Amino acid sequence: MILYGIPSCDTCRKALKEIRAAGQEVEFRDIRTEPLTEAERGEFLDAFGDALINRASTTWRGLSEEERAGDAGALLAANPTLMKRPVIRDGESLHLGWKPDTRARVLKA
Repeated sequence: MILYGIPSCDTCRKALKEIRAAGQEVEFRDIRTEPLTEAERGEFLDAFGDALINRASTTWRGLSEEERAGDAGALLAANPTLMKRPVIRDGESLHLGWKPDTRARVLKA
């Protein structure tokens, strides 16, 4: 299992803690220091569409209207922290966020 996020994200830290407490192994990937590849961005956008862009983030609010209207993949390449977090890869499955439904699927509760 891989959790994609940033270390300062409270939701990412909470998800990591709960996954590990459930006895599951999870690798944390800091998307700032190891950005998503073009293939990963494409895969995540295919899976989640526009939901992958965090429009409530400080990064989003700092973008111009012109930048906001750009291609989502290019936006994520230039601004990795625009990705809604966490994205969790569990085998062949991808999950976005850490809401109760995602938590139940990932923790297999």
